[in-house]
Amino acid sequence: MRSEASWPLRIAALAGLLFLHLPILLIFLYAFTTDERTFTFPPPGLTTQWFAVAWNRADIWPPLMLSLQVALFSTLLALVLGTLVAAAMSGARFFGRDQLSLLIVLPIALPGVITGIALRSAIPMLHLNFGWQTIVLGHATFCIVIVYNNAVARFRRLSGGILEASADLGANAFQTFRYILLPNLGTALLAGGMLAFALSFDEVIVTTFTAGTGAASKTLPIWMLDELIRPRQRPVTNVVAMVVFATTFLPILLAYYLTREGSETAGSGK
Repeated sequence: MRSEASWPLRIAALAGLLFLHLPILLIFLYAFTTDERTFTFPPPGLTTQWFAVAWNRADIWPPLMLSLQVALFSTLLALVLGTLVAAAMSGARFFGRDQLSLLIVLPIALPGVITGIALRSAIPMLHLNFGWQTIVLGHATFCIVIVYNNAVARFRRLSGGILEASADLGANAFQTFRYILLPNLGTALLAGGMLAFALSFDEVIVTTFTAGTGAASKTLPIWMLDELIRPRQRPVTNVVAMVVFATTFLPILLAYYLTREGSETAGSGK
């Protein structure tokens, strides 16, 4: 028999949801305010002019393009390396396997500032100049974990017998991957890729440590942080925040629907 939650429990759940999501709703509200300098509540008036202002702000487009570029390359790198690591860990049994699995997922469990400091110290040893390439390397540290979590969960659902059957029928490794593994891993990899893209697109802490000093290394979240510190047109920052929200929320929502019926791990937020 299905029991319904009591009223106090419902009120507590509603209060928790409001606590989590009310600040996001305020971002949306202040994107329409007529007050350019301060955020007063309630807003003195509502307008849509800031969307046109944001569209015509030349300083927004380079950070936006850089964020998309970094997120795309980080996701592609994570898909390749995360899938290979998941395949290796799922198909082998050896001493210390659990401890190695812990080391693989450790970057997403560590605070971003620790990861950032470590990368800031290690990158000069590779003789690389700080720029968009080093940002990609930094984002890949946690994007790989997201893809790995999804791929390794799907690998555990696959029967080893289908790989043996494929080999018995004369298929080589590439044919087995193309016709057997890839169709079975498709939704898990797609979900992991979308989650990795979303987390990379709005990453701030690791980006701060791995980016260069020039404007060419400023991603959209870093641009937003600078605008909050030295405000110019406050509602424009909220408009851009709405774009970031949509760009990250939609992939996460799609990833949820792709993996909700299976046992894939959707990954942890950074």
